[in-house]
Amino acid sequence: MSSLPRLSAHALLGTVLDEGSFESWDEPIDTRHHPEEYRESLRRAAERAGTDESVITGRGLVHGRPVAVIVNEFAFLAGSIGAAAAARITDAVARATAERLPLVASTCSGGTRMQEGTPAFVHMARISRAIVAHQEAGLPYLVHLRHPTTGGVLASWGSLGHITVAEPGAMVAFLGPKVYEALEGRPFPPGVQVSDNLVRRGVIDAVVPTTDLAAVLDRTLGLLLDPPTAATRQERPGPAERRRSSWESIEITREDHRVGVRDVLRHGSDSIIRLQGTDEGENDRTVMIAIARIDGMPCVLIGQDRSRQSPSSPMGPAALREARRGMHLANQLRLPLVSVIDTPGAELSPEAEEGAMAGEIARCIAGMTSLTVPSVSVLLGQGCGGGALALLPADRTIAAENAWLSPLPPEGASVIMFGDAGRAPQMVEAQRVSAFELLADGIVTHLVREAEGESPEAFADAVAASIGARLRELRRP
Repeated sequence: MSSLPRLSAHALLGTVLDEGSFESWDEPIDTRHHPEEYRESLRRAAERAGTDESVITGRGLVHGRPVAVIVNEFAFLAGSIGAAAAARITDAVARATAERLPLVASTCSGGTRMQEGTPAFVHMARISRAIVAHQEAGLPYLVHLRHPTTGGVLASWGSLGHITVAEPGAMVAFLGPKVYEALEGRPFPPGVQVSDNLVRRGVIDAVVPTTDLAAVLDRTLGLLLDPPTAATRQERPGPAERRRSSWESIEITREDHRVGVRDVLRHGSDSIIRLQGTDEGENDRTVMIAIARIDGMPCVLIGQDRSRQSPSSPMGPAALREARRGMHLANQLRLPLVSVIDTPGAELSPEAEEGAMAGEIARCIAGMTSLTVPSVSVLLGQGCGGGALALLPADRTIAAENAWLSPLPPEGASVIMFGDAGRAPQMVEAQRVSAFELLADGIVTHLVREAEGESPEAFADAVAASIGARLRELRRP
């Protein structure tokens, strides 16, 4: 699996935390109630590992930022979690919550300690309860999975992070392959339980070498915790009048070189952390999730990526489940939500029906309308059908000058009304789909003018300036 040397817990802290900043929170472990044979195993494990248990906890600094830390030590009985280790973790989480500290957990464990059986096993639920309380307090919980992380650790505090990264090549598994082979009589398929594969599958967010972990933590915590900065982009005045027919605007938004959400993030964002998938094993790349700072304003962004949508790769139900992950993150982290709409339509297929496409649209709409944080939606280009409506409801809605919103593709509406697709241009005028009509009807609150012949960077800057201005309006008391 991993070609990386396995760092000890203390070596990891020395790599990630600022030199000399670690302050231990750990109290001595009392082992007197254990049987003598187990006490001897614990004594030998402590000598071998250089720690008194399988976890060490405390606080420190990452590039000057205070954090609480929980780190597994694999050399202590394979990093397994018994009652004492679980209590140490739970106490550290509670203290981090009380002291309003972001929490970083680095796992490296075979799971629950078999020597302690069920009493140790149920402690995983208590750890999870403490982490939920930490998150409900609006505090970040970041997870770093080391090689190996398996069993009850992965199935509890290892899988609850707002953002989860792993070592390259690390084995990350619910069921250890040796146990699987012993129970099933055949080896576990290779390559499945590897961090790099789990990123592709949308189970974890990124693979990060340990040498880069401090920088990634610093950038992430800066996005999550640093206050907004002053605007650096000048908001562009909206268009004075409508210059094109609705059909001409639709044709413009369908052009291959049309600016998309990736351009807005690339040119209009000051800092970005990309997240992958639902974190539940689905990864539909037609939607992206990021924590970003747009024109100095931190936010969670969910965006439909038109460049990844095609007849052979439509936006499926999993994409909307990813969007709902972004809504949940925004609520938990108490960051504003920005949704970017740009889709020729959601997937129409038997698989989409069985994947609850209609239900996912409904749940996204419900999620957008019940957010506990400020929200801004951006109609960037194509806004077709329920897949577009799913991300539309917000406190403020921005539309690019040529953007549009319709219940169906215009050609489909023409077929329904006239029996052929040829009258689509007339249909869109009758249906009031253009950004100007959306503004007049109160569906959109602000328009962004599209200058003739401008570069993608200039247009992305204009969109970012409008997003930043709306977020600043919503932040005012």
